[in-house]
Amino acid sequence: MVNLGITRVDDAVAAKHPGLQTYAACQSHAFMKGTGTFILGATGLFAAQKALKTKLPLQWNLLISIVFSSVASYTVTRWETQKCSDLWLLLETGKVPDRSPSQAPSGNTKYGDVME
Repeated sequence: MVNLGITRVDDAVAAKHPGLQTYAACQSHAFMKGTGTFILGATGLFAAQKALKTKLPLQWNLLISIVFSSVASYTVTRWETQKCSDLWLLLETGKVPDRSPSQAPSGNTKYGDVME
C-alpha cells in the first residue's frame, strides 16, 4: 500500500505507476516550500517595515507583507509543482518534456498576411 497524503492507494494502481510515491513526495515538498516562503516572507517583510520605521498604520504593514509574501509563495509553489509535473512525466514516459517556447511558423496566413 502506498500512502498518498492521508489516503491509501491500491497496490494495483501503485504497481501500474511506480513513480507515484516519488511524485507525491515531490508535491508535498513543493507545498511545504510554498508555505515556508509565505511564513518567512510575511515575517521578514513585516520586520523590515518595522525596522525601517515606515509611517504606515499597522493594518497596511500587515497587508503589504501578506500580499507580497502570497505572490512569492504562489510563484515558488508553481515553479516547484512544475518540476514535480516534469518528474512525473519523466517517470511515466521516460522522456523529459520540452518547455522551450516554440518558434512561430513564418510565411503567409490563410488570409494572405505575411508573418515574420
